[in-house]
Amino acid sequence: MRKLKLIWDFHGPNASKIAQHHEIHLKEYIQLENLNISITGVEDLNDVHSIAFLIVNEDKMKPIRDALKPHRGQVYDS
Repeated sequence: MRKLKLIWDFHGPNASKIAQHHEIHLKEYIQLENLNISITGVEDLNDVHSIAFLIVNEDKMKPIRDALKPHRGQVYDS
């Protein structure tokens, strides 16, 4: 089963803190919806660009994408 990385981008001097806070909301959504998702995270790409992400099976992606509106996605290679 192919996995996808749904990504939310944050820019600016507070990007890292905003991405960390967004990850909290992603985890809350996962728990609230009782989803079988165990991989979430934050990556600082540089001083002013950070991302929050979650990894989802491709067959479960559409309702999560529609509900959470990620900025982009890519195939996830573990």
